[in-house]
Amino acid sequence: MDIRIRQLGKRFGDFAALDGVSLDIRSGELLALLGPSGSGKTTLLRAIAGLEQPEQGRVLFDGEDATGLSVQARRAGFVFQHYALFKHMDVRRNIAFGLEVRRGGERWPKARIAARVEELLALVQLDGLGGRYPTQLSGGQRQRVALARALAIEPRVLLLDEPFGALDAQVRRDLRRWLRELHDRTGLTTVFVTHDQEEALELADRVAILNRGRIEQVGTPAEVYDRPASPFVYGFVGEANRLPARVRGDGLEVAGAQWPLPATLPAAGELEVYVRPEDMRADAAGDWAGTVLSVQRSGARTRLRARLHEAAVDVEVELPPDAPAYAAGQPIALAARRHGVFPAT
Repeated sequence: MDIRIRQLGKRFGDFAALDGVSLDIRSGELLALLGPSGSGKTTLLRAIAGLEQPEQGRVLFDGEDATGLSVQARRAGFVFQHYALFKHMDVRRNIAFGLEVRRGGERWPKARIAARVEELLALVQLDGLGGRYPTQLSGGQRQRVALARALAIEPRVLLLDEPFGALDAQVRRDLRRWLRELHDRTGLTTVFVTHDQEEALELADRVAILNRGRIEQVGTPAEVYDRPASPFVYGFVGEANRLPARVRGDGLEVAGAQWPLPATLPAAGELEVYVRPEDMRADAAGDWAGTVLSVQRSGARTRLRARLHEAAVDVEVELPPDAPAYAAGQPIALAARRHGVFPAT
């Protein structure tokens, strides 16, 4: 099922949680809503589910207006960060709950419900644990039960709100891989909220980055990382050095270095050039002369901090594995392999 969101607006008092958000979610894709706290990502997810009613705009499911439909009518499977499992019910009853509360012609026979539960236990790799209670499970197992319960109703779309936020780092990594495999098997349109850029870039087919109730950029993980559309995306997805720049004659002066003017340039005024640490490289013929301030080794990664002489700006540089060793106080020449130019903030 494809989902089209058109000009959604939602306010909480004076705070605009959603400010004219439009977004197309493709059928069968895994889309991440990524952003800091207060960016509007959870409000957007809840608006898709029908748990929040927008004050303006529309939500369309396969071209049909779903804005006024109830949560049940939308058939959205929702998974919360803290599982929301029923402690007094065993795993089987938790998974079956959404099917057992159906009424009338929508109610399934008990045998069909039981078969669906066993099918889902196998799907989420919890065979043999149906008789346990939530308190007898690990955090990762509880989240799998929550996912199975969301899938039990055969939803049109699966919505996950920070699904791994309550888990430790190793369990999160394991569940991320598992969720990606699960999505590939089911082919279900899936939208998940996260503030963790690594999680979004690893899991998603595409990423929608939100900031202050608006979408900054939508693209594949490679697109939003390699070609950020704004200073916010540069700083939130990964890291970036900021270098002062200005148009000077028929060129661009960047932290004292002279560059040719780019094909497209922001409106006149103060500018900044954004360069990721891994896009800064040591080069004897580089644009900037500097001095190494410090060197830090973290596992296989080595980073150094250097001061550019001309502009007195400090930058972070991620060195490739075959780079020579550097020490504090050593001179270094640097160049940028890739960059973005934006108005100064």
